[in-house]
Amino acid sequence: MSMLEGKVALVTGSSSGIGRATAKVFAAHGAKVVLAARREDELRSLTDEIRHAGGSAAYIRTDVTDEQQVKAMVEFAVAEFGRLDCAANNAGGGVPADRDWPDAGPEAFLKTMELNTTSTWLCMKHEIAQMLKQGGGAIVNTSSISGLRSGPNESYGSAKFAVNGLTLAAASKYGKQGIRVNAVAPGIIEAGGWLTRFSAEPELQQKWNAAIPAGRTGRPEEIGEAIAWLASDASSYVTGVVLPVDGGNIITIDRPH
Repeated sequence: MSMLEGKVALVTGSSSGIGRATAKVFAAHGAKVVLAARREDELRSLTDEIRHAGGSAAYIRTDVTDEQQVKAMVEFAVAEFGRLDCAANNAGGGVPADRDWPDAGPEAFLKTMELNTTSTWLCMKHEIAQMLKQGGGAIVNTSSISGLRSGPNESYGSAKFAVNGLTLAAASKYGKQGIRVNAVAPGIIEAGGWLTRFSAEPELQQKWNAAIPAGRTGRPEEIGEAIAWLASDASSYVTGVVLPVDGGNIITIDRPH
């Protein structure tokens, strides 16, 4: 039996990058997948792709910073597939800031917190409410190694440190009610902003390859596999963990620019 056979899984931020890869991994492992993101065309395309491959998927356009849309997202998953067994809260991102910290206004910082931390809190609020009704479930939040060590981006790093805090708090509070909550902390992954940078600066990826103990940057589906394991019964005694998935990057001090 596949690792997630018969499970109903929700994946936010599933229109691209790690979220898209995670949704495909979940479907490949047998889950019925609910896709959620803001870009409807990409959601529709991925839903069709999963169905054509023999999987089960449905989508709902969702802005995870809007509580009413988050509530509707969870209700949609239950209406489509009857329950919610696992959720991958992957939506997030950084907001570029072009000023030194002493000269910056709060706008970029607050927006980054909203995209990453507030959205995760909102998703967990409504996912946990449903999981309590049905007697349990598993939640996996997407953090970052920026949330495990210091870095130059105070907004993004602070937001991911906060995601880790939310993860541990929820794991502690709801473990006895059958809900496991963990997080993955991706390193340098060939998706999103990193993929754009590597396309423009191939030498930068070469520098990262040399700095990372595994000898290369990561692929989105490798994060998806880690999320799928944490969401599955195979990790039934794992909760309150922030798991680096980074090729060993967290243990090094090298940080190319």
